Amino acid sequence: MLGFRFFLLFEWLVMKLSRSMRKKLFFTLASVAHKLAVKRNRIIQANLNFAFGDDLKVDDKKEIEHYCYRNLALNLLQVMENRRNCADDLAKHIRFENREMVDLYLSQNRPIIFISAHHGNWEIGAASLAALITPITSIYKGLDNDAFNPYLLEARTRHRLNLVEKNGAIKHLARALKNGQCVSLLIDQSSNAKSGVKVNFFNHPTYHTAAAAQLSRKYDAPIIALYIDTDDEENYVIRFEQPIEVAGDDEASILDATQRQVDDLEKVIRAHPKFWFWCHKRWKSEFNEIYAG
Repeated sequence: MLGFRFFLLFEWLVMKLSRSMRKKLFFTLASVAHKLAVKRNRIIQANLNFAFGDDLKVDDKKEIEHYCYRNLALNLLQVMENRRNCADDLAKHIRFENREMVDLYLSQNRPIIFISAHHGNWEIGAASLAALITPITSIYKGLDNDAFNPYLLEARTRHRLNLVEKNGAIKHLARALKNGQCVSLLIDQSSNAKSGVKVNFFNHPTYHTAAAAQLSRKYDAPIIALYIDTDDEENYVIRFEQPIEVAGDDEASILDATQRQVDDLEKVIRAHPKFWFWCHKRWKSEFNEIYAG
């Protein structure tokens, strides 16, 4: 609890600064964290080597490693700002691509399953989707330190995000879809044989969650991926990909729809690899040996 109080004091001081000064401070902290996080840096390099091999130069991989911390800093800063900003504040920094496709489904009262990843500034992406387009029910995983959970929930739920705990979340997402509401899922974290299906991801057989495809089949809801890019870390483009719908009631259709999601995700990561969250052990269920040492 004492640590959380120090954090609140830090946040109060940070928010007294101009936005440009806040970013400079957080980028400095990110650089320090990068230098200290030796074990985490090994995980990043293991992931990059496994995904790209020699297709990326060593210097490019080191640059991506460094940017992982900078991007995390931007997301943490965004959480702080989301506790205070409003929809108009978000709209000043967001531009949507292919929004007309989403608006068409919404005008037809069809629920949508939005999928995305820890790519770019996912905190501003989630807030902007819910605040500027449609309310969203999404999954929430509590932090290890319970004192911080109400803080994080406050930052996210003020922008029309309805958050449900990860354990048992599927039934809440199903209820929302049944009631004609939209839901969202982050699909890029590690999975396993119990909760996923095996797909091809960066030319490796990889378990991947099939939740979006299964919900889509049951509730006739299109799956629409959205990904976030920025050129200046101040203004963001949220791009909606072409919708994915499950073709049939068989497991082959589930697998095909899931592979299409993975293909879109890989395409986005390959185009802008520095924006993805390389810090986690994405392949630990299938190839844990790459993280040895």
